Amino acid sequence: MSLAQITEKIELDARAEAEKILERSREQETGIRRSAEAEVKKLEDAAKSRFDRERPEIFKRRDIVARLDVHKIHLDAQRRLIGDVFREGLERLKNLDKGKYLAFCRGLLKEAVESGDEVMEISSGEKYIDSGWLGEFNNANGTKITLSNERRDFSGGFILNKGRIRINCSWEMLMQAAQERLENEVVYRLFSA
Repeated sequence: MSLAQITEKIELDARAEAEKILERSREQETGIRRSAEAEVKKLEDAAKSRFDRERPEIFKRRDIVARLDVHKIHLDAQRRLIGDVFREGLERLKNLDKGKYLAFCRGLLKEAVESGDEVMEISSGEKYIDSGWLGEFNNANGTKITLSNERRDFSGGFILNKGRIRINCSWEMLMQAAQERLENEVVYRLFSA
């Protein structure tokens, strides 16, 4: 046998061996692919089965969240409406005509006075309470309340000071106290059907 024949024989044997290796690799690839496809199918079936079991719970949770959102929006609207009621009350106090305004302040002042020598602060935009009105009040009630030169930032009414004691009869404070006292009744009147 010549060298060329030996080389050719080696090449043929190597090709045959390579072909066997390639065939085994293809078989292994096919087996791996089938196994992977079976695993993917198994995972897909498990996920679908789990989703089918959990679907009612998912929709139930979505329904609960939607109901809570609607309830929250409803409560916010009610809160705004209640706030509007008390803001309207504040506006009405601010816009009382002079006679009603001063009569209301006179009644408040009679209840608020403790020693009779307090200092009264009024708002910077006060239209009706002045030193003349306060003088008439003092004469009628035997008090010596003085009017402060300092003006405050509130809608109306007054603040009485005696040392470290302050009695706040501003419209805002009166509406806040009214809201704390009357809010349940307002809620009942607005929302009871």
